[in-house]
Amino acid sequence: MIYERTLPDDPIRQGDIFVGLPRVDFSLEKLPVVDNGEVEERAWTEVLGDGTNTIAAVVGIRPVMAIVITQDCDAIRAAQITLCEVRAFADVERSAKDTKSPKSWMDRITQQAKKNLKWFYLPQDTSYGIAGKMAVDFQVTLSVTRLDLESLRMKRIGRLNSVADEHFRERLSEFFRRYPVDEWYALDSDELAKYKEQYPEVVPFPWQSPAEHNGPSE
Repeated sequence: MIYERTLPDDPIRQGDIFVGLPRVDFSLEKLPVVDNGEVEERAWTEVLGDGTNTIAAVVGIRPVMAIVITQDCDAIRAAQITLCEVRAFADVERSAKDTKSPKSWMDRITQQAKKNLKWFYLPQDTSYGIAGKMAVDFQVTLSVTRLDLESLRMKRIGRLNSVADEHFRERLSEFFRRYPVDEWYALDSDELAKYKEQYPEVVPFPWQSPAEHNGPSE
């Protein structure tokens, strides 16, 4: 499909896909803190102190698939490498749970990939260990020291090929530079009423009130 093999000594690059990387999960409200050999759940604000002390805690670590998003030039020398988690497509894009037919998948992959900037589609390829339709979740990142990641190169299952890599870089840049705009801001009150039929939680802007729409009173 859209992947290519890497050699064990190949430098780490953007688009490299790893398996078995550690993702740390914990709650700041219920942090299991070790104190005098005992583990107690405390809020982070309770144990933070002046912000200079080291805190011992028990946290959950689970292995995940992830893809490098650090640029190639930085991946050569940076102290930390940033990756985004890769998960089952239906877990990242919940609306895809009922997608079944090839046509539905075709529409979703080609059209939704242009509209939804929060993920990047990775097709199934069992020869690379990708057992189903997957997606890069740009909202979930993890950081691994470069030296540690280099020591885990045997966990690298491949990387994006040149076509997919160019698309990946563009999607990644679009996600991080996107402008958070409320798309209904330019609608008049009648158009907004129709919009709210689909999105009832929308809060109108001051200029979208009926008085503003009809013009100032004399």
